[in-house]
Amino acid sequence: MNQSIGKMDRKYKKLIKCLALDAIGMASAAMPIIDVVWAPLAASISYKMFGEKRGKFTSIITFIEEILPVTDVIPSFTIFWFLFDFLEIGKEAKTVNQPIDTDFVEIK
Repeated sequence: MNQSIGKMDRKYKKLIKCLALDAIGMASAAMPIIDVVWAPLAASISYKMFGEKRGKFTSIITFIEEILPVTDVIPSFTIFWFLFDFLEIGKEAKTVNQPIDTDFVEIK
């Protein structure tokens, strides 16, 4: 039971980080020159935050979203959190290590 509570705490702490990062991105809309620095930094943070497999996708989207004008209002970190952490889209299924039934395996 305590493990599930710890997992929930980590999940929602990550949400708070995502909201803060999105707020920084939205604040950069006031001074577009900041986007030149913020876009690659946000992409790097996104890659590290969402892992190697999903991070490749999120970092590219985050970079494009932050570097283009007017798109700073899109909360990309929060959207990725919702998709990958809340809905668990793309999460690899956990499998139990079960022995293979060799009676049905045909070796040629």
